[in-house]
Amino acid sequence: MTRFNSVFVGLCALFFSTVTLGDNHHASQFINTDVFELEVAADPQISPDGSQVVYVRNSNDIMTDRARANLWIINTDGSEHRPLLSGTDTYSSPRWSPDGTRLAYISSAEGRGPELFVRWMDSGQTALLSNLEHPPSGIAWSNDGEQIAFSMLVESEPVTLTTSPDKPEGAEWAPGVTVIDELTYRADGRGYLERGYSHVFVIPTEGGTPRQITSGEFNHGGRLSWSPDNEVIVLSANRNADWRYRNRNSDLWSVNVSSSEMTQLTSRNGPDYAPAFSPDGSRIAFLGYEDEYLGYQNVEASMLEIDSGSISLLTETLDRSVISLDWAGSSSSLLISYDDFGERNLASLDMEGNSQSMLSDMGGVGISRPYTSGSYSVANDGSYAYTASSTLQPADVAVGRRGEGISKLTALNEDLLGHKQLGSVEKISWRSSVGDYDVYGWMVMPPDFDPARKYPLLLEIHGGPFTAYGPYFSTEVQLYAAAGYIVLYTNPRGSTSYGSQFSNEIHHNYPGQDYDDLMSGVDSVIDRGFIDEDQLFVTGGSGGGVLSAWIVGNTDRFAAAAVAKPVINWISHALYSDIPEGVTRYWFEKMPWEDPDEYWRRSPLSLVGDVSTPTLLLTGEADHRTPIAESEQFYQALKLREIDTMLVRVPEASHGIAERPSQQIAKVDNILGWFERYRNQDE
Repeated sequence: MTRFNSVFVGLCALFFSTVTLGDNHHASQFINTDVFELEVAADPQISPDGSQVVYVRNSNDIMTDRARANLWIINTDGSEHRPLLSGTDTYSSPRWSPDGTRLAYISSAEGRGPELFVRWMDSGQTALLSNLEHPPSGIAWSNDGEQIAFSMLVESEPVTLTTSPDKPEGAEWAPGVTVIDELTYRADGRGYLERGYSHVFVIPTEGGTPRQITSGEFNHGGRLSWSPDNEVIVLSANRNADWRYRNRNSDLWSVNVSSSEMTQLTSRNGPDYAPAFSPDGSRIAFLGYEDEYLGYQNVEASMLEIDSGSISLLTETLDRSVISLDWAGSSSSLLISYDDFGERNLASLDMEGNSQSMLSDMGGVGISRPYTSGSYSVANDGSYAYTASSTLQPADVAVGRRGEGISKLTALNEDLLGHKQLGSVEKISWRSSVGDYDVYGWMVMPPDFDPARKYPLLLEIHGGPFTAYGPYFSTEVQLYAAAGYIVLYTNPRGSTSYGSQFSNEIHHNYPGQDYDDLMSGVDSVIDRGFIDEDQLFVTGGSGGGVLSAWIVGNTDRFAAAAVAKPVINWISHALYSDIPEGVTRYWFEKMPWEDPDEYWRRSPLSLVGDVSTPTLLLTGEADHRTPIAESEQFYQALKLREIDTMLVRVPEASHGIAERPSQQIAKVDNILGWFERYRNQDE
């Protein structure tokens, strides 16, 4: 008997399983409906005086099948852990006022769309500040606490080619047409985009009317940084004439809050963003790089001297991509985060470019798969709060200070996971069969692992491709392990956090020798003696879907494959996805019509004639990043070749096919159901 279920059958089974959910949670094994019980700490914001932390507490509502974000607060000594704003509404982006007396946040409370609110911390009183047509983002307090800046879409007039005739009174005509003239006209998770531009606004913190301070047919925003005297805001914008076709060429600009006069501060070829004024106002730290049109480039931390306009590079010797930066309580020291060997580090950085790692357990915010993740914030005295994680726990809140110990303040999932038998996670490495590289990964054992037995091996491949897995809790990996698989997840060449050379081994060569890294990893695990070589399985999503499809076109050693949201044909993907510039300008040397042979050479569809592995395909119906037409091409080609295959369409899902809890359950259950068809039950 197989365990294969369609998405709809899986969801129906989920509905009926809720009746006995209470009994299921006494089980010692991690099960699919535990997804609804997990909680994750995110966006921890330490108060200016370092005494409290407000964080977003994410959970899943089994009745609405959606995530819920509430705000909780805890003292940095671990006391007084309590809800601040909770319930069925969503609360996000908590930001302390400079004096620590108020908290700004974004919420959809009171039946409205996302709006800006302020809470007075002494009384608990709240005020709705805004009445916005579109969601605000990037909220930032002025240093005197009198204004809040934010970014928001400002709609522009639609483009038309003609004027429609008037319809008769009472007539029911079809909806009018929409004319598109932008290169980027849709985005994954958002669908077809409203016509308009992102602009910066300021609003009084005691209520009033938002005032737009940027203008023009350009997008402005990102991190907003007020000058100490509150006269200007520094932001990131691409105001170049060719910005529609060179999306990554943004610069730092300052805008005078009173006059709206704008001044360009940087002008290199490449992205400059995330500005942060030093406390004394003499410098601006920011992120970016000189664009060399490589598939991957390290994001670097730089420093702009206000008086001279000179710019210096601070992380030239780091060879890692800086994720974020903040001033560490003075104008001479920064805190930065970066990924190293799959782990997110928090480090100090001085003005001479000397860095020193302070911790490496930041992460665990995204729990579907074990991607590097996590964030932090800094108080005026240099103390910090961050999301701390491990292979067996999603993110909790932790605090620390340079030179002192770290304290973990929460244990959000101890009540659920403390009595569960999870799969143990072991870091491993091997030498690739191609090139002079050691490759790193993690092996996850079934909870009842016995080295004397033979187990099926499941290779799980990350997307990107320029991303990384790390030693973090993953619901999908743990469910695979609970089903009796040894799971291998790894960072083949092209992955980030191992230096720019390692990442760019796949520049204009993806898929390529990353395939060899993966096969070498499988061989390394087999050599340990507890793998049934006839029971090898492979799955991966997005970039991992590309490699999964590439694998079955190059070898028949796997018993079955599950290819999630892949790119199958690079020509169709380059011209149909929501990232045409990124694919054609950075991942290939030429346009598809200039070098179709190269696009075809790197397309898994070119190898479909060699596929004999039973292959499942899964994609969201609303996926604009790797549209479902990619999966359908491979599915129909396999059908024409009479290869065992099925196509799972996830209704309403974008590229994140596991964003809703039931979708995550359906994804894992369908993959396991497919593999069960080809798994030896006598192992």
